Amino acid sequence: MRVSIKEMYQQAYGNFGIGAFNVFNAEQVHGVFRGASKAAAPVIIQLTPVARNYIHPEMLEGIISAAAKIYPEVTFTVHLDHGNYDHCIDSIESGYYNSIMIDASHESFEKNILITSQIVERAHANRIAVEAELGVLSGVEDHLSIDEKHAFYTDPRQAEEFVLRTGCDSLAVAVGTSHGAYKFSGGQGLQLDILAEIQRRIPGFPLVLHGASAVPIEEVLRINAAGGKIREDAKGANDIELLAAIGLGVCKVNIATDMRLIWTRIHREFFQNTPELFDMVVPGREYMDALELFVAEKCNFLKSKNQKQS
Repeated sequence: MRVSIKEMYQQAYGNFGIGAFNVFNAEQVHGVFRGASKAAAPVIIQLTPVARNYIHPEMLEGIISAAAKIYPEVTFTVHLDHGNYDHCIDSIESGYYNSIMIDASHESFEKNILITSQIVERAHANRIAVEAELGVLSGVEDHLSIDEKHAFYTDPRQAEEFVLRTGCDSLAVAVGTSHGAYKFSGGQGLQLDILAEIQRRIPGFPLVLHGASAVPIEEVLRINAAGGKIREDAKGANDIELLAAIGLGVCKVNIATDMRLIWTRIHREFFQNTPELFDMVVPGREYMDALELFVAEKCNFLKSKNQKQS
């Protein structure tokens, strides 16, 4: 069952986090829907501009629409992740999305407000919710690459003003996470004091945590044992801090890197252990099974398991 993201936020706020999973192909769509079904948990299906360009928006949207028929028991919504102005306008005009993210966080505060406000006006006229971002996350995700020294935390006072002036429906905040596999390699953790102050200033307003993958060391070690070269100081979000963030207003928890690590581990081990095989179905099935288990366990961790839409 497809629902609005606002309905999800209203039910989740202060109670549980909603897993927002980035998908690029049919195997990932199957895995996420199967995991959500297993956990009886609501999920957010995210498409980045890179994913839409990879196999064409209509193809990827068609796969998701088919999954909705195959798994009618799953409560989900469809979200555009990290769109610029043109991406957002195209997504609005497509009529397919329940929500879109306008990422103008690299702009000045005033220009971010201007761009976001324009997108909010267009999106709301089409009954589409808007996620904005304030503060810049370091790391790499698709086309996004920002040096650590240019990363900065979200100012709670600006967050309050930004939400008031733009009318956005949710806000992605920079509180210590980063994109990619090396989120906390420097030892820093989530800045929970900043989150607490943002929540105090805009109580009840849904916050979004990007770069929230766990980056399990077990996955890294298995990938490297099968020929990978991921640095072993790769480190993701801390479980205790992530649960605390949910209690401080974070409703949407973005997951992408962990899904990529599972894909990499399965395929590296497949080619290493069975070099005589060249059947894409074999690792594809294993990946869907592994992703189903991962999504179900992640929903359980986020406390969204058995959270039926009211």
